[in-house]
Amino acid sequence: YDGKCVFCRIARREEPGTALLPCQYEDLVCFRDIRPSAPHHYLVVPVEHMGNCKTLKGEHIPLVKRMMEVGKAVLQKNNFSDFNDIRMGFHWPPFCSISHLHLHVLAPASQLGFLSRLMYRINSYWFIT
Repeated sequence: YDGKCVFCRIARREEPGTALLPCQYEDLVCFRDIRPSAPHHYLVVPVEHMGNCKTLKGEHIPLVKRMMEVGKAVLQKNNFSDFNDIRMGFHWPPFCSISHLHLHVLAPASQLGFLSRLMYRINSYWFIT
């Protein structure tokens, strides 16, 4: 736990302004992005402080799969089911503003604006899907 990390504080429910969405795993939390780039823009975050996506190793594959599962579940709970029109991924350092692992879940991807299409471009130098 890092008391200076906003995502650690959100995960521990220490940020009253951020509502956590239902999540099927106790080691993950999900909430709306404060600057949404799509009608549905959520972040899935491990409760335990982890560095950015550069710190991921093979042993973290199940964690990333669970994060994606949570992303899809929150979309379904919010009546979005066209999984061909979603974008999920991580910003690659130094392009991530918070160095606590977080998965962006965006939908519908077809409604991303021009700048958001750049920021969340599939498998770009700065955003990996």
